[in-house]
Amino acid sequence: MYARAAIGLVPGFARPDRLPDTMSQRQGVRIDRAHLADYNRVCGFRLTDRLPATYPHVLAFPLAFRLMSGRDFPFPVIGLVHVANRIELRRPIDAGEPLDLAVHAADLREHARGRQLDVVSTAMVDGEVVWRDVSTYLRREGTGSSGGARGDRAEPPPASARWRLTPRVGTDYARVSGDHNPIHTSRLGARLFGFARPIAHGMWSKARCLAALEGRLPEAYTVDVSFKLPVLLPSTVAFSATGAAGTAEVAEAIEATEVRGAAGVAAAAAPEWTFALHSAKSGKPHLDGTITA
Repeated sequence: MYARAAIGLVPGFARPDRLPDTMSQRQGVRIDRAHLADYNRVCGFRLTDRLPATYPHVLAFPLAFRLMSGRDFPFPVIGLVHVANRIELRRPIDAGEPLDLAVHAADLREHARGRQLDVVSTAMVDGEVVWRDVSTYLRREGTGSSGGARGDRAEPPPASARWRLTPRVGTDYARVSGDHNPIHTSRLGARLFGFARPIAHGMWSKARCLAALEGRLPEAYTVDVSFKLPVLLPSTVAFSATGAAGTAEVAEAIEATEVRGAAGVAAAAAPEWTFALHSAKSGKPHLDGTITA
């Protein structure tokens, strides 16, 4: 599929001006518990049989990549920018439940910097939709503005935690997710696309933020994230979160989680959260998110 995606970059490769009306599907997908445990370690989750809200995204990734690298897709998949992701976890999912996965593209629309589209993934158990994921991608076209000036940027909220990220964040997540885009794993590959160093996967960043709040989230929730500036590897990032308990209590709980393990933290789940990821050095934003029960 990566070879097919690379061929799509060849000039003169004919493409339609609309999204395909096909749906990629896999039935009866069973969870490999060893892979789930590896994913949980890479992203910072506890080792349990309950799937993190972001885990089905990696199961659906091959279907999404096949769809987006097809000849009937309007843009080359290499070069699309993942700008937002919305996940609806409608109920807890156990690793013993086989999943029926489906992926389709929707809502091709104009944007100030080009065009956007959504890739929609669902997971079903016995005909019930238990999980839904909407990834929004931007195809940059023209010279639209990429955002406000430094003076217009709000000051980042107080940090609840700071994480030092090494280049292994890119290679380890590529291994567990199947997303081996070289901008995440190779300095040369990153430079070919205009980055000084490899950058972290956006979905790793989202998963790491959810892992920091594990044990304090509702049983079912929607988590929305907007991806801002990329996280260069290595770097140090500042995580902030505010829920019903308030920022100070969140920081204390996160510190206890990282020192004693998540099992050592007992706290009531908050129905709503806001969270963010920033550069610890410059305060530049990497990610903004909300969680709603």
